[in-house]
Amino acid sequence: MDQMEAERNNRDPEMVYPYRIDQNCIPHCDVFTENGYTKEEMKLTRETKKILGDDAVLVSATAVRVPVLGGHSESVNIEFETKVTAEEVREVLRFARGINVEDEPSSNTYPMPYYTRGKNEVYVGRIREDFSHDKAVNLWIVADNLRKGAATNAVQIARYCLENNLLKA
Repeated sequence: MDQMEAERNNRDPEMVYPYRIDQNCIPHCDVFTENGYTKEEMKLTRETKKILGDDAVLVSATAVRVPVLGGHSESVNIEFETKVTAEEVREVLRFARGINVEDEPSSNTYPMPYYTRGKNEVYVGRIREDFSHDKAVNLWIVADNLRKGAATNAVQIARYCLENNLLKA
C-alpha cells in the first residue's frame, strides 16, 4: 500500500514489487517455486484441500497483485460430480453464514473490493454455469483480506462451536 500511495503521489516509493503497482496488475504474489507457481498459489491449493478435508480436490491458481488498498478477489471455477445449476449454487450460498450474494449482472451488481472494505463477510457474485464444462460453475468471490482471514475465521468457528454446544466454554 505504501508503494502504491507513493506512486500515486509522485514520490519515490520504497519498491516492494519489482514493478510499478499503481494502475497495474502483477501476476506474481510471493516467490516462484520450482513448478512455476508461486508460494501463494501453492498455499491456495493446500488450504483448499485442508479446509475441505479432501486431498483429491484439484486446485490451480494464478495469484495477481491488483492495486487496491485491501481485498482479495478470486475467480473460481468449481467442478462437481453431477450437474449443478447456477441457481442451485445461489440458493445454497444465500443461506450460508457469513456469505453475501451480490449477483445481478443485469443491474451491474457484483462484488468488488472497494465496497467490501471493513466488512467481515465474503461476497459472491457472477455465479454462472461454465459453458465449457457441463458439471462446473464459475463464481467471483471478494473479501477484505485485512478483516477476513485466519484470525476472523478462527473466532467465527469458535463462536459457531460454542453456539451449537460443540465445545465447552
